[in-house]
Amino acid sequence: MHDRASAPPAAWPLVALFTAGYVAPYLLPTIVGRLDTHLPLSPAQAGLIGSVLLLGSAAAGFTLASRIPRHGPRPLARLGLLLAVAGYGTAAATSLLPLVVAGAVVGGFGSGTATAVAAAGIAGQRDPHRTSALGLLSVSATAGALYLTLPRLGGGHGLPFAAIALVAAGVWPATARLGGRAAAAVTGLPAGRLPYPRAGVVLAGGLMLWSLAQNALWGVSGRIGAQQAGLSEVTLGMVFATALGAGLLGVTAASALGARLGRAVPIGGGTTLIAGCVVLSSSAHGLAGFAAGEILWNALYPVVLSYAIGLAAALDPRGRWAVLAGSASSLGVACGPVTGSVLPETAGFAGMGLVLAGLLLAVAGPMAAVALHAGGRPLTAGSVRRRGGAPAAVLAAGAGTPTGAIPRVGAPELPVTEIPLHRPLRRVLLPATTTRRR
Repeated sequence: MHDRASAPPAAWPLVALFTAGYVAPYLLPTIVGRLDTHLPLSPAQAGLIGSVLLLGSAAAGFTLASRIPRHGPRPLARLGLLLAVAGYGTAAATSLLPLVVAGAVVGGFGSGTATAVAAAGIAGQRDPHRTSALGLLSVSATAGALYLTLPRLGGGHGLPFAAIALVAAGVWPATARLGGRAAAAVTGLPAGRLPYPRAGVVLAGGLMLWSLAQNALWGVSGRIGAQQAGLSEVTLGMVFATALGAGLLGVTAASALGARLGRAVPIGGGTTLIAGCVVLSSSAHGLAGFAAGEILWNALYPVVLSYAIGLAAALDPRGRWAVLAGSASSLGVACGPVTGSVLPETAGFAGMGLVLAGLLLAVAGPMAAVALHAGGRPLTAGSVRRRGGAPAAVLAAGAGTPTGAIPRVGAPELPVTEIPLHRPLRRVLLPATTTRRR
């Protein structure tokens, strides 16, 4: 009989939770720009607050990577949403700098908690790439709508924070469809060491640098458009909304394409194309060049990210590599605003673009190599048996073994030996009968 408790959770609550966790990094340019404009902060200080927000998000992921199965996704998801509403709401309601910073840290930890729970759940889906693509579609659509709306609602530093808090509050009803602590304990996989340790470390490190490079530019894209390209805030909002709309098209194409090209080509080739877009956007001196770079870049960014998330999920269906890789990505995102604020002061916007493009080209090869090496094959209970024997709990439950077949534990390929019971019984009974006659 099929066990309903062991079935993967529904995809749409995970997509909603993914959106609540990811919308803060997507709104980073307007957050940093409004902090710089409406509070007594320099561009570097405003970027530092953005980095602190994202460091809180990364800390949540590293803290919760191994604790989600223990506590259950529903309690942790609700805790994260509560922290996001409280933190971002506080940052929006006050102009006192210490409270703004504290609210950003608390809200960032809440966003990271929501993202960690969503990443772990996505890894348990039958098609992690499709679910992650749906999540990126949702967050791109949400952020695009906010970029069109926020400039028309007036000034002030608090509007982006308030918008993120409202998104987190709106996602709360979806947590009712997530599993509790009892459901989290049901699994068909052993809770041993992380599979593919070298590939996972390379992927996590590559994603950290990949995210740092892109978010260093994303954090100052508003400044490039306003100062170097001479665009107004309304025009910038339209460019960013169009760019995020292009991201919707890119993710839709990636979802339709699926695994036909594997993961190495989209990750390696897409990162190489993104490097060219970074150079184009950072060196633009007018609307045409700036808009082209931003739109092409944002069309490619979620495509590569969806394949990277799917690859991390395939390395470990329990979701640990997905959470750790996502947290490493958040760490890179956190360092992005500071990097983007410091590099233009020494090398200018164009020089910064060349440095970041070189960094992207440096990580494109190793990330593609991980995709080729791991092959995107998830570690299932059957593959655990093939790689060195099934655990005793799995064997005792008869998981994956046909009736009447006994697997030879420890065999490299675990061949199955059929043992007809009536023949051994004859061999046992005949000597005993002979002995009694003698």
